[in-house]
Amino acid sequence: MTTTVTPPETTPARQDRRSRLPKSARAGGTLHGGPIAYAILILFTIVSLFPLVWTAIAASRDNQRLAQTPPPFWFGSNLFKNLEIAWTDANLGEAFLNTTIVAGISALTIVVLSTIAGFAFAKLRFKGRNALMLIVIGTMMVPPQLSVIPLYMMVAKLDWTDQLQAVIFPSLVSAFGVFFMRQYLLQALPDEIIEAARVDGASSWRVVWHVVFPAARPAMAVLGMLMFVQTWNDFLWPFLVLTQTGNPTVQVAVAGLGRGYTPDQSLIMAGALLGTLPLLLVFAIFGKQIVGGIMQGAVKG
Repeated sequence: MTTTVTPPETTPARQDRRSRLPKSARAGGTLHGGPIAYAILILFTIVSLFPLVWTAIAASRDNQRLAQTPPPFWFGSNLFKNLEIAWTDANLGEAFLNTTIVAGISALTIVVLSTIAGFAFAKLRFKGRNALMLIVIGTMMVPPQLSVIPLYMMVAKLDWTDQLQAVIFPSLVSAFGVFFMRQYLLQALPDEIIEAARVDGASSWRVVWHVVFPAARPAMAVLGMLMFVQTWNDFLWPFLVLTQTGNPTVQVAVAGLGRGYTPDQSLIMAGALLGTLPLLLVFAIFGKQIVGGIMQGAVKG
């Protein structure tokens, strides 16, 4: 006896559901949000941009106007004057160079080491792997403030105080980076590709270079951006180990603005605005690639 099976795409129920979808969705096109969705997105955008806009407004006013009630909600005429004073008083040129060196070296090293370690935890089989991974995750639960005193003692013994290596070396590894890359590689890197590379005679390091790094590129871009921003904005440890007369980072240099009996809030805001602009520039240049990398990784997963 011959049984006729109706294809799933021609069943009445499936056809009825597809008929209720927009034409763009039925054709495989892009879904467009309604007015409510756009209103919510606009609201979130305004709320997200308000701190940055307010910083620019405060930087364009003088200290006397900022102390009045209500505060100003539009730009004044002192923006470029305050930016110039903040740049000179805080020596932000040297601070930008120092912070770029620290953040660049830290982000690059964290990305490379985290990718290698994440690959080992995700795809290699060795004794104690799960226990070591739990230890790595456990270190994320320890507040960084607890390590300040012993770390400062080590830096002082090495005579690194007031030098950039005192900030660079403690930030060369990241437990979060290892965990992040492990979770990504578990899904994005099939075991068959690694086995095929080994069959072709590739060593472990060639597998890492020619297989792991290309597969992990989207996650590496995201992790690099996160670590660069985190290192750029770090304040506590650079403030303790560096001084204004030595090699300050941006955050340490900005902390020295507006000192006096009455702090000049407009200069402080001008310094904060200058310290934020490089991050905005970096994201404006590489943001599209990073977002594309996230979407590529999501499709692979």
